[in-house]
Order: sequence, then structure tokens, then C-alpha cells
Amino acid sequence: MTPGKRKVAVVGVSLSDCGRLDRATPYALHAQAARRALADSGLGKDVVDGFASAGLGALAPIDVAEYLGLRPTWVDSTSVGGSTWEVMAAHAADAIAAGHANAVLLVYGSTARADIRAGRRTGALSFGTRGPAQFEAPYGHTLVAKYAMAARRHMHQYGTTLEQLADIAVQTRANAAHNPDALYRTPITVDDVLGGKMIADPFTKLHCCIRSDGGCAVLLAAEEYAADAARPPVWVLGTGTAVSHTAMSEWEDFTVSPAAVSGRLAFDRAGVTPQEIDVAELYDAFTYMTLVTLEDLGFCAKGEGGAFAAKGRLTIGGDLPVNTDGGGLSACHPGMRGLFLLVEAVRQLRGEAGPGRQVRTRDGSLPRLAVASGTGGWFCSSGTAILGRL
Repeated sequence: MTPGKRKVAVVGVSLSDCGRLDRATPYALHAQAARRALADSGLGKDVVDGFASAGLGALAPIDVAEYLGLRPTWVDSTSVGGSTWEVMAAHAADAIAAGHANAVLLVYGSTARADIRAGRRTGALSFGTRGPAQFEAPYGHTLVAKYAMAARRHMHQYGTTLEQLADIAVQTRANAAHNPDALYRTPITVDDVLGGKMIADPFTKLHCCIRSDGGCAVLLAAEEYAADAARPPVWVLGTGTAVSHTAMSEWEDFTVSPAAVSGRLAFDRAGVTPQEIDVAELYDAFTYMTLVTLEDLGFCAKGEGGAFAAKGRLTIGGDLPVNTDGGGLSACHPGMRGLFLLVEAVRQLRGEAGPGRQVRTRDGSLPRLAVASGTGGWFCSSGTAILGRL
């Protein structure tokens, strides 16, 4: 196969145990997810010559690879927040296509919830006070406050309502109800969201992601290895990455995320349009993140995200099923959630999501195309991947 011309597929995916894991360690979750993903692929550990890891606790890939018994010749430890895994997947796909690696294992594991409960982490979301953050952190401008400010701008500029944002949380919880692994499955209403404890105006508690423990893994491989895999390959059709800002003063438009760039690149490289997508897995640390990512990926025009997401459109049986596992708002959010988006997208395309959760197209067939788009920081970075069955 000519280097640079090889097709790349996701051949194995898995979750570790997730939810409330007071006795787990991040290393153990990495190992559990990695073993399960390899088992899912049907390939042996010896085919893995590329490895990528990053996340809360800064577990370096050299440490985790040693723990897993791997000796990779290609590694990545890119860390750009929640979009890290889509960015890493793009790097891995390029490396495999170029012949620099044959099979790359992406693994994540975090005990974010257990650490807080045990007093090992304060839970503060200021992300430090060095560099540009020193001018914002003294005013209590944490991560949630930054998202809240952006949401208020969208509401002011386009007339987006609190009810529209709340409905995103309601629909995401409806999807979680079909996922036995979701941390929260009890249905909620718009009134439940609006009447919750205020976190950062306009966000009440249910506008914000949950805090959980957990991990997952994704194995990408060249097409000749995909032929020997146990599962049907899900092909990486196109990827795009972009970074925007760190300081809020450097963000030119609070209503536009870097997904506007990463999405355009990914769709152009895949040769498909947003209208062809059957299922979307979008990073949803907050309801506003879902809304603005839908706009920036091209599913609707700027300012129309609230209306677009209404009337059950984002549920399993809706026109555009979004975050079909329940997302970070209800299923799991152990820190940098982006890798979970890829796992769920692959399971949907393979028809393995399970009763009640499996997306079907209008003619009853399995979805053919999916988008996974991760966001890092406070819309500081974005990575988008288009996946499909050929």
C-alpha cells in the first residue's frame, strides 16, 4: 500500500466501568478500556505500534503505555481540553495513512468524581491563574462563568431563550433513559431545568454537565488490518481541527466557536454535507455548547440553534439524533469527554447501541454517516471527525 494513501478505520471501541467508582484508579481504567477495545477489535496487542493518552492528572503516554505493556513507535500527548481526542484521532489517522503507524490506540481514564469526594481535587474550574488567566480568575471567571457569558450574548443577539436551552437538557436526558450505563436516567422537564439551583447565570445545575468517573478507548488501524478485525470497520472519512483563544478578550465573537472552522474542514475533506449526517455526537459540557456547535457545524444558520433543537429533533427518534448515549449532561463526564463521542458514534454506525437507543434512518436502515465534534476549554479549541460505513 502506498504511504499516504491507506484508508483508516476504527476497528475497536470500548468503555471502562463508568459512573461512581470510588475504588478505581486512572491507570486501572486505562487498562480496562484498552483491554476491552482490543477484545472488541479481535486484534492482538502486538499490532499496536501507536499510542495516545492525555487528560486530568496529566498521565503521560510513556507512563500509561508502560502500564499497558506497550512499546509504541508513534505517540501523541496533545492536550487541548475536551477536543483532545478528536484532534488525536486526526493525528493518528494522518500517521496511519502516511505509513508512520499501523494501529493506534487512544485511551482515556479519569476518577474526576472520586477525586473530589476523597479531597484529592478541589473541583475548581479556573484552570489556573498563570498567563492570560491571571486577568480573569481574580474576578471569579471560572470555566462555567465563561460559558454563561457566551450564552447570554447569544440570547441577547439572537433572541435565544432559556426554555430553548433547557429543552436541550431535557432531550439529552430522554436519550440517556435508553442507556443502561448512563449515570442519570430519570426524565426531566423544562421546568425542572429552569427551577434548579443557579450555578452561573443563566445556567442552573441541569444546564451543566455531570461529574463522573470512567474511561474509554478507541483503536484505529490501516485498511489491511481492518480486514482482519472482528467488527465491521467504521472509516475515518475526514477530520478538521482548530484553536481560537484563551483570554475572553481575544474571542472575537462569543456566538461563534472554532467548530465553524474544524467542521468545515472535516466536511470538505470527507466530501459530505451536514444534511447527510444521520447521527451527531457533540461535546456538551453545557447546553449552550450543543446549541452553538449545531450552528457552527452547519446544521442550521447562526442564531437559529434554539429553534432547530426544539420539538424533539435531538432525541433518538428525532430528525437529527444528538448525543445518543445521554451526553455529558446525563450519561458521563469524567473530565475530557471527547473520546466518548467517538465510541458512541462507532457503536451507532455498527448497529450496536442497543434497544431503544439505536438510531434508524427513515427507511429503517442503520445510520451511514456520523459526526463527532469535541470542544475544549471555553470554546478555545475544536476537533471534528466524520465517520462512515462504506
